[in-house]
Amino acid sequence: MSSQIFHDSDTDRAYRARRISGRLIIYGILILWAIIAIFPIFWTITTSFKTAPDVMKGNVVPWWDFTPKWLGWRSLGLSPDTIGNESTVREEFLKRFWNSTVVALSASTLAVALGSMAAYGLSRFNYRFGFMRNSDISFFFLSQLILPPVVLALPFLVLYKSLAMLDTRIGLILLYTLTVLPIVIWIMRDQFGSIPTELEEAALVDGLSIWGAFLTIILPIAAPGMVASFILSLVLTWNEYFFAALLTSSHAKTLPVMVASQTGSQGISWWSMAALSFAAILPLIVIGIALERFIIKGMAAGAVK
Repeated sequence: MSSQIFHDSDTDRAYRARRISGRLIIYGILILWAIIAIFPIFWTITTSFKTAPDVMKGNVVPWWDFTPKWLGWRSLGLSPDTIGNESTVREEFLKRFWNSTVVALSASTLAVALGSMAAYGLSRFNYRFGFMRNSDISFFFLSQLILPPVVLALPFLVLYKSLAMLDTRIGLILLYTLTVLPIVIWIMRDQFGSIPTELEEAALVDGLSIWGAFLTIILPIAAPGMVASFILSLVLTWNEYFFAALLTSSHAKTLPVMVASQTGSQGISWWSMAALSFAAILPLIVIGIALERFIIKGMAAGAVK
């Protein structure tokens, strides 16, 4: 039996040990960060199955610290023993859920459509508005996010009252579209900037118009960025509370307003709020998991050219 001829040097063994230890540290940090990021969702889910004493004691681990109950879901009429019965709270929840769905989907779709066209123009053509050029115009759109929403509260309240748009879905849709439009323009501008102009030039040579090249050549390539913009807009509009509470009262009230209303003279119903919050964020979790690869690809567009 022959003995081993080649052996790792001390330098190789030290390098391998450093590489393994470095990976362990990185994975440890990532796991710790994942636990920190996921814990609020875990706390929300478990709290929806707690009773009042369990919430006050801070019990966390189900079947270890406490026995799960359906108290939070029963208060919404969504527990197994109440799902088949009539429930005023469940009807109210479904109404607010439908309002949030219509407003968020409509505003996000409109923002992506308008923002994509604006971003395409800023990435392909040269504009001049006074002293402002393309880069200045792009920054102007993004700078609108710096303005605190409370500054716009009174102007929008007076405007919507004069236009009879208070407590209407269309009012929230238009306002939310303006809110997320700068983010869509910024993301899509980088997305279109990463696409070679030679593709459009070839399409124009083949007889397509500017709109034809944009719709048939550029948009399919920019689809990941549009999906990422849509998901980000959907999250922001779905979770928006300030303007929804200010501009609605009964008909167009959304889920965030209903979640915040789970308080009374007896204090906060944490179990009901947790169940309502989890039911509200569950669609976003499902959409985020289903479209994760599009979100990553779209958000990374333009990073490497």
